[in-house]
Amino acid sequence: MSPASVNGQPAEGLDGITIAELVARQGLPGRGIAVARNGEVVPRSSWSTVTVESGDTIDIVTAVAGG
Repeated sequence: MSPASVNGQPAEGLDGITIAELVARQGLPGRGIAVARNGEVVPRSSWSTVTVESGDTIDIVTAVAGG
């Protein structure tokens, strides 16, 4: 099976890690971002239990404040 992708880029070595671990590996802050796995938003309360598997599509978006 193909590797997972993060924001449209193939990403090796992610099988079995949690969303929380992925966010930390990306060097992202714990706040102000949202994560979707295979098109479904992963609630922040589930980040430590939802894992990344081969073929998953992960989208990480950052909230931008405007004024």
